[in-house]
Amino acid sequence: MKKTIIVGIDHYKKGVLAYYVEELNNLAYSLGIEIVHTFSQSAEMTNPATKVGKGKLTEITQYTQNHPVDYVIFNDELTNSQIRNLEEALDLPVIDRTLLILEIFAQRAKTKEAMLQVEVAQLKYLKPRLSAMRASFEQQQGGIGQKGPGEKKLELDRRKIEHDINKLDKQLKAMTKVRKANRSLRQNKTIKNVAIVGYTNAGKSTLLNTLYDLSDANKKDALHVQDRLFATLETSTRRIKLKDKKPFTLTDTIGFISQLPHELIDSFKATLEEITEADLLLHVVDFSHPYYLDQIHTTEQVLSELGADQIETLYIFNKIDRTDAILPEIYKPSVKVSLKENTNIDHLINQITHLLFKSDTTVIYLIPQNKGDIINYLNENAEIINTSYENNSVKIKAKVDIAIKNKLKHYEV
Repeated sequence: MKKTIIVGIDHYKKGVLAYYVEELNNLAYSLGIEIVHTFSQSAEMTNPATKVGKGKLTEITQYTQNHPVDYVIFNDELTNSQIRNLEEALDLPVIDRTLLILEIFAQRAKTKEAMLQVEVAQLKYLKPRLSAMRASFEQQQGGIGQKGPGEKKLELDRRKIEHDINKLDKQLKAMTKVRKANRSLRQNKTIKNVAIVGYTNAGKSTLLNTLYDLSDANKKDALHVQDRLFATLETSTRRIKLKDKKPFTLTDTIGFISQLPHELIDSFKATLEEITEADLLLHVVDFSHPYYLDQIHTTEQVLSELGADQIETLYIFNKIDRTDAILPEIYKPSVKVSLKENTNIDHLINQITHLLFKSDTTVIYLIPQNKGDIINYLNENAEIINTSYENNSVKIKAKVDIAIKNKLKHYEV
């Protein structure tokens, strides 16, 4: 296992740096990198050239000279000159938080679209840092009006990166067009859309599987769940039809994280459009985490950047089996659950269906028994309150939306 040290710059409120460093530790560990030591530096003592002060850089250098270390990972994003200066001083590869997250995304991506999105993000990250990676060229400038060999190489690299980004963007736009067409088909069926959002590892995929297990749908394609950061990157949609309830589509999206690279947000925006077009957001929160409020804030920041901050949201405070904390009043509507222990799942379902279908109206239909297609349509697309039989007709009391009400107006009592 490769060994690394972590360097964190403390420009947060008291105690938060430890949380970010622990998160960075988990990110590195998920790539098979062992953290052997952690250094912290007060923000007031930093040096723009190396991100850390002169004394701290000496301290880090002495440690790396006396201990086996393969990398140095910084919690903050570094500029190309900072990377170059640090690598010269330490004689080791220097990685920042952004590059580490990009590497995790690259390893987790399984579908063609996710792979393309990660590749675009990596290229966008790489482009402004080329000079740091070409520091070995002795001549970066030639005479007036001329380009030295190093600068020519950089220009070629930049042009190639621009070409590759444009090429990949075209492929992603074609995939986006297909997804939009599929989404239009769902919308034409008047089915409501629900999107699951939240911090990575909060329990989003577990929530989807929990509701899917209770659904009347086929159970063969449940999501893979692992207790690790960014276990899933692909946006996954399932049709949920709970007993006697109206169906809806449920989409699980990639998890968010503090300081999520803008390159990734930009690259995944097409995929995350599922969020912006949802009728309801389920914001899953790891209620047992000591900094769950910061995680909520991070998620809401990303939602705001995507333009999804005005969509009605149900806050789902998960993992209550691990904590006795009091639910914060500010986040409403909300529900406390333990998806692992199946605690309060009935209450959760009632909350979801209430918010999703609160504009529906209750209607009584009298349908001839030989109109099986109409009866099946209601059973599939409405919330059935009760069913009875009168002579050769079926009397159904159901909650329906305006589209169904207009379609079946002829059968209303």
